[in-house]
Amino acid sequence: MPSSPPASADSPVDLDHLTRMTCGERGLEREVLQLFLEQASRLTAALDGLQTETGALSHTLKGSARAVGAFRVADSAAALEEVARLGRDPSAELAAVHAAVAEARAAIQALLRRS
Repeated sequence: MPSSPPASADSPVDLDHLTRMTCGERGLEREVLQLFLEQASRLTAALDGLQTETGALSHTLKGSARAVGAFRVADSAAALEEVARLGRDPSAELAAVHAAVAEARAAIQALLRRS
């Protein structure tokens, strides 16, 4: 699986990618970031309780994160998806997903407050 592009050095969200995906429309950027925050919260909560759905949930999170440029979240979700596929203990990867989502959430909330 190819590696995702790196997030910008100062943020866990690649703002250049986000701008390209939204054609520079600031209102749309805000909307997709807010939607990502909501979806990431729902998905991480579900990941904590639905072990049988770990692969599907992490796959959804991976795609959502890539769409907004949260590539650290996407990479950690991809790793979780892989261990779920292999039937291995997902504890470390799940912790990494939570950490990456928390980091992205903080950065996105700061961006939304500034704009």
